[in-house]
Amino acid sequence: MKLPALFLCIGVALPAFGAVSQAPADKPKEEDAAYQTLISAANAVVAVKMKALANARSAETLGNERLGSGVLIAPSGLVLTIGYLILEADQVDVTTVGGRTIPATVVAYDHATGFGLLRPIGPLDVKPVRLGNSGKVDALDRMMVATGSGELGVSVTTVVSKRTFAGYWEYLIDDALFTSPPRLDHSGAALINKDGELVGIGSLFVMDAQTPGERLPGNMFVPVDLLKPIIDEMIETGRQKAGVRPWLGINSLEEDGRIKVLRVTSDGPAEKAGIKPGDIILTVGGQKVEKLDDFYKKLWSSGKPGVEVALKILQGAEVRDLKIRSIDRLEFVRKKPTI
Repeated sequence: MKLPALFLCIGVALPAFGAVSQAPADKPKEEDAAYQTLISAANAVVAVKMKALANARSAETLGNERLGSGVLIAPSGLVLTIGYLILEADQVDVTTVGGRTIPATVVAYDHATGFGLLRPIGPLDVKPVRLGNSGKVDALDRMMVATGSGELGVSVTTVVSKRTFAGYWEYLIDDALFTSPPRLDHSGAALINKDGELVGIGSLFVMDAQTPGERLPGNMFVPVDLLKPIIDEMIETGRQKAGVRPWLGINSLEEDGRIKVLRVTSDGPAEKAGIKPGDIILTVGGQKVEKLDDFYKKLWSSGKPGVEVALKILQGAEVRDLKIRSIDRLEFVRKKPTI
């Protein structure tokens, strides 16, 4: 793969990834070490194609067929991707930038971080990328985004913020990396620093990348520092023990200082208890909640999966007290039968 001229002009030739306002430098020669390092990193990115199980619960929101990216990482030799691409997978194929397609098996899915791991059943014949230090990433750092779409899948982006992120699907991480301009093919994309190291995995398109509530389209990347302490456990057990939490099956958002239910998972604990879209969650375990992160922290601190969670909700004009029997998220998803 040859990197686009735009990237060469404003990325590789700079001594460091600085503010976007810096003047373009001369196009580097292809034999330059920095250029070759970034080519190698981009070549470690693969396209991921997934077909879900026929009875996959996630198909309702994620679809039966999913396309995205992943990246071959060192030293494990596994493909790291975003977990929702491979959730409830029946068949997964990975394709290198050279066009080599190989089936892969799902090694792990971690709902807490959002990471997924794949094992190609044969060699990909590409050099894996090193894991970088996402903790050292700062606002205004310029990065390379690489997807499994060949040369069109490589672009330059700028880190515009780094902050805690609460997702509507009972998800909360620290130090999420937000970049702009956005890519629409962000799912599983690799965020690579100037040294050719992986620092993040693409998760979302967002409308407020820089400041919550202020319009600036961009992407959210899950920082790889979240992976390092848990990767061995994920490979061994398929998940991380610390990520086993009470789950209700509620998608929600913050609206005017309140937690509003967007949707409930079909046949999930919340639906069975009578939670409906449009409901307002007032308290968890008798404690008032106004922000998503606070809602999740109180929910997860209530005990292990299976614990009964007390919610006070506003449903229409009626205030209701409900008790919901939580479950383990991964016990709810469908799994491919094994011999």
